[in-house]
Amino acid sequence: MSINLLLPNEDDAVIWRGPLIGNTIKQFGEEVLWGKLDYLIIDLPPGTADAALTVMQSFPISGVVVVFTPQDLVEMIVRKAVNMAQKMEKRVVGVVENMSYLYVPEINKKIEIFGKSHGEEMASAVNAPLLGQLPIDPELARLCDEGDIERYTGEIIDKLASSLSTAIPAGAK
Repeated sequence: MSINLLLPNEDDAVIWRGPLIGNTIKQFGEEVLWGKLDYLIIDLPPGTADAALTVMQSFPISGVVVVFTPQDLVEMIVRKAVNMAQKMEKRVVGVVENMSYLYVPEINKKIEIFGKSHGEEMASAVNAPLLGQLPIDPELARLCDEGDIERYTGEIIDKLASSLSTAIPAGAK
């Protein structure tokens, strides 16, 4: 579900203050017919603003997966978000380092565009497992743009799925 699905034009900006954002998030939780779900993944903007707070207070959150890029400023924001989750008694299931590197197959080299990976350090700092390190992948970007992300396959995705299955056992609430 996305607010973008309810806009008259997909290019319209959503210029709302906290209370309206919060009410919309609550409405999504209460009025969207989600059906029978094994998991509901809620993608939030980084940080500890109204959206994250409302989700943590309004949904039955069983765990938080922290996604970050290997940059110092991002790490500070992630630590704040983890701190908020812990204060709200939400378990940090694990961390995922996104845009960890760019793999160039022609030269068989990983290039850490945003700097040295901090995946292991972040996992240790938040006392949660490192679930995966996702590369910048033009094929993934293409599939996302085409609306076919579910067609993305490979060892990295299989490892991430396995790590998530281990971190969030079946039937976990």
